[in-house]
Amino acid sequence: MTTPTDDSAAPGLLSPLTIRGVTLRNRIGVSPMCQYSSQDGLADDWHLVHLGSRAAGGAGLVMAEATAVTPRGRISPGDLGLWSDAHTKALTPVAAFIRRMGAVAAIQLAHAGRKASCHPPLEGGAPITTPEDGGWITQAPCPLPFNATDPLPEPMDLAAIQAVKQAFVDAALRAVEAGFQVIELHAAHGYLLHQFLSPLSNIREDAYGGSLENRMRLTLETATAIRAALPESMPLFVRISATDWVEGGWDLEQSIVLSRELAARGVDLIDVSSGALVPDAKIPVAPGFQVPFAQAIRQRAGVMTSAVGLITEPAQAQEIVESGKADLVLLAREMLREPYWAIKAQQALGGQEAWPQQYGWAVKRR
Repeated sequence: MTTPTDDSAAPGLLSPLTIRGVTLRNRIGVSPMCQYSSQDGLADDWHLVHLGSRAAGGAGLVMAEATAVTPRGRISPGDLGLWSDAHTKALTPVAAFIRRMGAVAAIQLAHAGRKASCHPPLEGGAPITTPEDGGWITQAPCPLPFNATDPLPEPMDLAAIQAVKQAFVDAALRAVEAGFQVIELHAAHGYLLHQFLSPLSNIREDAYGGSLENRMRLTLETATAIRAALPESMPLFVRISATDWVEGGWDLEQSIVLSRELAARGVDLIDVSSGALVPDAKIPVAPGFQVPFAQAIRQRAGVMTSAVGLITEPAQAQEIVESGKADLVLLAREMLREPYWAIKAQQALGGQEAWPQQYGWAVKRR
């Protein structure tokens, strides 16, 4: 496990970051962003170009989108998946090209739980309610839907819980085989593991519900099992929602306890986001609004963190890392607008521009 550096000597955005046996060339990462462009969960040329262009653009870490560990775990029929050898084969060239461009190839493993079986957002995002329309029965800790009008999810019994844990481990092993260098476990944004964590979505009365210890159990057991299956040199991240933004829900204090427990089990970095468990949360969205959560978890749980959320300017990202608020900055929408954001940051901050050689000889000519 790698611990945070001393804040008094915190490095800048363009400095390398070593976690276990992997070194990022800078502290700039591409956050996982669903593309809804898969058939049967398979990666295709879109994923190669989408992720590859951000790697060519100078980012230190490029993370593939939320990748379902089972077919029922997909948000939509267009989600990326990693539940068979065919999925491994399809993702192998994607990971290889990211590495070829000098970035670290990462992948986020996910299960959508009650938020599965939906149309992609560009088609409205509504639940797909019948098999004839391509939908399926969703799973969750309890028969509580995301929206009141959604179909009730199927509550998971102990056998289903064990099967999902094993599916995460199997997907992690496939990711290693495909050539990814970092695994992230998705326990945020109202998806299955977050549903177990929050008392708003988990009203179970067994070992997986009730107390904080019980609600954390599935996330901790899954992270522990993945850590045991991975090479010792391979980093493991976990993305969490630090708060539900709803009174009586999951909050920062519980997130600090969870992060401390994850770190004790060999998790190297907590990727700190927030929200998305319930549809009516009031979220005070503003530039860098989630950074204080990353800072608090880093300081109080003693674990490395990444910061996300409306981070758009190089000086803003530099301040986050240089002041010790987070060890890594992940960008999503801004990377869609500007795949070469990392090189622009290098230009703005006086660093060496990491152009791919195919471009560098031309753009540096005067």
